[in-house]
Amino acid sequence: MAPRTRTSGLLSTLQRKGRLPIWAQISWRVLFVLALLGLAIAVHWFERDGLRDTYDGAVSFLDVVYFTMISITTTGYGDITPVSDRARLFDALIVTPIRVFAVLVFLGTAYSFVLRRTWYRWRMAYIQRNLNDHIVIAGYGTSGQGAVSELLAHGTDPSCIVVIDMNNAALDKAKALGCNIIQADATRDRTLEDVRIDRARAMIISAGRDDTSILMVLTARHLAPDLSISVAIRNEDNELPARQAGATTVINPVSFTGLLLATSTHGANISDYLADLASTHGRVRLVQRPVRSDEIGHPLTRGPKTIGLRIYRNGRPHGFWESEAQALEADDIIIEILPTMEEERHSS
Repeated sequence: MAPRTRTSGLLSTLQRKGRLPIWAQISWRVLFVLALLGLAIAVHWFERDGLRDTYDGAVSFLDVVYFTMISITTTGYGDITPVSDRARLFDALIVTPIRVFAVLVFLGTAYSFVLRRTWYRWRMAYIQRNLNDHIVIAGYGTSGQGAVSELLAHGTDPSCIVVIDMNNAALDKAKALGCNIIQADATRDRTLEDVRIDRARAMIISAGRDDTSILMVLTARHLAPDLSISVAIRNEDNELPARQAGATTVINPVSFTGLLLATSTHGANISDYLADLASTHGRVRLVQRPVRSDEIGHPLTRGPKTIGLRIYRNGRPHGFWESEAQALEADDIIIEILPTMEEERHSS
């Protein structure tokens, strides 16, 4: 997916996680409100001659505290009232804004630390319980981010993607795309159970270390025997252990890069076409699909906008030139080349 650029004149600001713990954030808010109350009490005390007590006619310090608290938390009871111009002006311009501000502070605190957290946890638990037919991404480094970008470019709903990583900064990037995220260790049973690995459509593993990736494969395979697992392996010697661990597809980025480099020596256009096939942003794309009922018994053919390359029958590949591809069967899987959606729109 191409990076998005800002075209508006809005200023982007830096953000980072707050350093203060929750108790400290609540404490400074309470102290700030108490300081405002203290200020109001002090001014009312020095201007007590502008107040009138209808009960006994005398305004004591306790009366001032009472009047200030009642004025800030309610509209007052009328037993003590400001009568001088200065007292009324202070109540109108200072006490009323303090009242509004104190209410907003406490409501904001309640929302931030109680309501929002409760709602967020309930919503995440609900999403977690209802995860189904989703794609799990274990490791959100360069390869993991590239995989998510390609999935989104293919039209995958980001809410159907669950990203597992231990790095907060990486998870923030995935969250910004709309993906579900969990900060946890994908080699542990509990983590994969939490993301409902047994109900997932597929899993993509790119941990950055082959031993960690293979351990993730083992963990996922014993929890989800039928899950499609694709893993990136950097060392060629570890490709076989990854398959033995249960990986459905093993991809070696180093080998693929070497393939493109070697192919380019025989013609730059060949490597360009291979890269085109591997990317969503090219003119053509590879598609895997089950055989349709109207194709059973017919050969793997070329359509006006499709080229059939290979079929998989009982797990074994057969090229378009082989006899098996001359009569398609019910459980065959077809690999074909199609133009990208953008190219189809241009041609139509």
